[in-house]
Amino acid sequence: MPSVLKPATQDQLRDAVAWAASSKTPLEIIGSGSKRAIGRPVEAAWQLDLGALSGITLYEPEELIIQAKAGTPLAELLEVIDRRGQCLAFDPPDLSALLGAGGGGRGTVGGMVAANLAGPSRVKMGAVRDHFLGFQAVSGRGEAFKGGARVVKNVTGYDLPKLLAGSWGTLAVMSEVILKVLPKPETEATLVIFGLEDGDAIARLCQAMGSSCEVSAAAHVPADLAGCFDLARRGGQAMAITLIRLDGVAPSVEYRMGKLRGLVAQAVPSMVIGAADSHDLWSEIRDCVPLAGSSGAVWRISVPPTEGPRVLEQLRERAQARGYFDWSGGLIWCEAGTPDDPKEEAVRAVVSTTTGHATLIRASSRVRADAQVFDPLSAGARSVSARIKAQFDPLGVLNPGRMYGA
Repeated sequence: MPSVLKPATQDQLRDAVAWAASSKTPLEIIGSGSKRAIGRPVEAAWQLDLGALSGITLYEPEELIIQAKAGTPLAELLEVIDRRGQCLAFDPPDLSALLGAGGGGRGTVGGMVAANLAGPSRVKMGAVRDHFLGFQAVSGRGEAFKGGARVVKNVTGYDLPKLLAGSWGTLAVMSEVILKVLPKPETEATLVIFGLEDGDAIARLCQAMGSSCEVSAAAHVPADLAGCFDLARRGGQAMAITLIRLDGVAPSVEYRMGKLRGLVAQAVPSMVIGAADSHDLWSEIRDCVPLAGSSGAVWRISVPPTEGPRVLEQLRERAQARGYFDWSGGLIWCEAGTPDDPKEEAVRAVVSTTTGHATLIRASSRVRADAQVFDPLSAGARSVSARIKAQFDPLGVLNPGRMYGA
């Protein structure tokens, strides 16, 4: 078992990292551990546990901002803003069931930012980094610094919040973050179309996204995975389901839904489900529930939406894969191979035919130690990444190897 450092203040955090830097001691950065199984295993004799850096330090609903310490449970923050009718518009996923994280739940606020994972709303509202306004942190040099501010237009130099979002704790240890919140939509409804083939479904999703209907989420679940949804088994046999969500004030949603059905659901079986059922359905899409109960390796693949059907079909042929589409076809959640054999060569070969990228989300720790978990970097990107790492963490003490090997 690794030894644990558990700072409770910014100064204690700075001292802990400064000690690690001076002694060249690698640290594994831990929030709740809900996403610890993503990325390469960190080889470190010491853990830096941020669980004691918890609590909401500022909330101004009228200004649409909230500030919280990095170890604050995400569920706690979501409960607070929900009571004021507000939300994190990028809808962060809860992958604990997929990853077998047990009591890890939705993780911490800092972990959410460090991972930069967004849900179905990303197609309309953007990624985590688009709502990440500022932070306080400690670099791998043991130096405290901050970036951003409590306003959206605050950048006069390099946009440090966008750099730290998605860095997986390899550049700095965040102690506090500032996020933009938005009002929750008054209601939502989802158009469900049954029985479409992948190519037809994605074409209709793209048509809906390009319309004036203001679509807030668009997904397609092929028949081989649709069986986990009750509404896909209405006829006694699982059918593919194509899903398009609208949200906003009730009269607007009703009007736009009528327009949407006339645009993309003519002459095909379809239905509209209301707010409660729609919310539950999209939570399952967001949290990768269709693949959570399986035992295979899981990939998260980002491609141009129109390329999605071809990519998944090739993965079916070359890696015996099965998967479903989010982000109007631009995101594929895909099961391929086993945790000990995630079909990496086949997956990388297929994805390389597009401008997309693939991340290995679920596999055994042995495989993750040797595999390219994140998309391989080009020579130019690798050079830039190395220079940035040298500025923030020159001794490589923060989450060494989490994203890439030496």
